[in-house]
Amino acid sequence: MPILDLHCDTLTEMLRRQRNLSRNDLCVDIEKMNAGGVCCQFFAMFVQLAEFRDADRAWDYMLRLYDIFQKETAKNPERIRRITSAAELSGLRDVPAAVLTLEEGGILGGRIERIDELYRMGVRLITLTWNYENCLGYPNSDEAEIMEAGLKPFGLETLEKMNDLGILADVSHLSDGGFRDVLKYSKKPVVASHSNARALAPHKRNLTDAMIRNLAEKGGIMGINFYGLFLGNTGPGTIRNIVAHIKHIKNKGGIDCISIGSDFDGFTGGCELRDAAAYPQLTAALEKAGFTSDEIEKITWKNALRVMKEALS
Repeated sequence: MPILDLHCDTLTEMLRRQRNLSRNDLCVDIEKMNAGGVCCQFFAMFVQLAEFRDADRAWDYMLRLYDIFQKETAKNPERIRRITSAAELSGLRDVPAAVLTLEEGGILGGRIERIDELYRMGVRLITLTWNYENCLGYPNSDEAEIMEAGLKPFGLETLEKMNDLGILADVSHLSDGGFRDVLKYSKKPVVASHSNARALAPHKRNLTDAMIRNLAEKGGIMGINFYGLFLGNTGPGTIRNIVAHIKHIKNKGGIDCISIGSDFDGFTGGCELRDAAAYPQLTAALEKAGFTSDEIEKITWKNALRVMKEALS
């Protein structure tokens, strides 16, 4: 069964630990993608903005992640190919594909022209915030005032520019108010690349039932996150809880809004699905839980493929 994964932090770990993409000891590499049936992997350039004194320094760090992505995909042209447009999706299952994303829109630093630069680099999804307020808006928070705050004027301008270019807007990490603004103003389907159901795991990073319904009504998708904390586990994430979240989301938003957003290489504590080679365990568990083959294919890749075709230029 093909797998399309909307989020991993493998580039960060490749830079930090000096690993390559062909074969490594991380959760994601080309060999594991092939073993697990991964047809497409979204690779996030994650920038922790608070570690840098200004957006320009954060931008420079992002360029180091971009350089790794460029070099590693160029070294393996027959084993992995980059996807930057809807037209390139036709051969998605020939060899694993890679989509470049940005996690932390704050590196724009209020400069709208940087979105054009990111687009030219091949970025096709931007996670608008991480865990801190930035020039676009506000993050998920335990503080009610922050949680209800929406997009800033530059955030609305950025969203419009992303829609026009063909860059997916990602609401994972965004405040509830920001989520509502993105759904209200986006002209294209919206993605929550790595978020789960708040009703089952009451963490602010997850989506409420109302948010799930609203996302589904707008034709959007949410990628199931394998992090134990966001699944409701006190330890490693379990397949049982992954399936439980998928069932819940199906009941609240329908089968067409569910995708995969593993967050591989982006969390501690591990998961029963240890890496990208382990996806057959998940599809087997979904089948055992009563999901049909058509439903499983929608979850694992077809829903995400639909949104990519609708949103990418």
